[in-house]
Amino acid sequence: MTPQRYQKLWNVLSKRQAGLAVVMENVNDPHNISAVMRTCDAVGIQDIYILNTKIPRHKKFGAKSSSSAAKWLSVHQYEDTQACFTELRKHYDKILTTHLSSDAVSLYEIDFTGRIALVFGNEHAGVSEEIRALADGNFLIPQMGIIQSLNISVACAVSIYEALRQKTLAGQYAAPSLPEQKRETLMKEWGLNENNANTAL
Repeated sequence: MTPQRYQKLWNVLSKRQAGLAVVMENVNDPHNISAVMRTCDAVGIQDIYILNTKIPRHKKFGAKSSSSAAKWLSVHQYEDTQACFTELRKHYDKILTTHLSSDAVSLYEIDFTGRIALVFGNEHAGVSEEIRALADGNFLIPQMGIIQSLNISVACAVSIYEALRQKTLAGQYAAPSLPEQKRETLMKEWGLNENNANTAL
C-alpha cells in the first residue's frame, strides 16, 4: 500500500461519526441493506446494527449495491431485541424510529449534533411495536405526495444526509470523533498499518 492510500484511509476514519448510527430491523432484502451501508459509508457512519428477530441472520449482502461498503463498516448483527438495545444505550443518548404517528416529529426537527441512533424497519411492516416501545420517539420524513412512504434505502439516505448537514455546520467533521485507539483498531481490522504503507495494494 502506498503512503498516499494509507493516509486517505486514515483521513476517512478521522471523519467517522461516533455519535450517529443506523439500525435496521428485519429488513428482508440484502440489497436494501447494502444500499444503506453504502450511504452510511459516504456520510461517515461507522456502526451499523442489524436486528433480525423474524428472519434468519443475513450471511451476505448485495455486493453490487454496497460496492464492498460492508468491508469498511462495523456491522453488528443481533437476534435478540433487548441485547441490541442494551448495546445501543451504551453509545447513544437517543434512539428514534421511522414511524408515521401522531407524535412523530419531522426529520428536520431532530438535533443531530447529539448522539443518535435511527431505526428503519421492515420493507412491508415498518418498525415493530416492540421497537417503538423501547425507543425514545418517532420521526417522519415530510412528503407531499399521495404515497406516504419511501424505500428504506432512500429514507435512510435522506435522513442521514440531514444529519451530515447539521454536523457539518456544527464543525463535527473538522476533528476526529472516533477515539484514536478505535481508529487504530479499525485500521488493523482493515489489514492496514504503518509498516505496510509502502507495500503495493
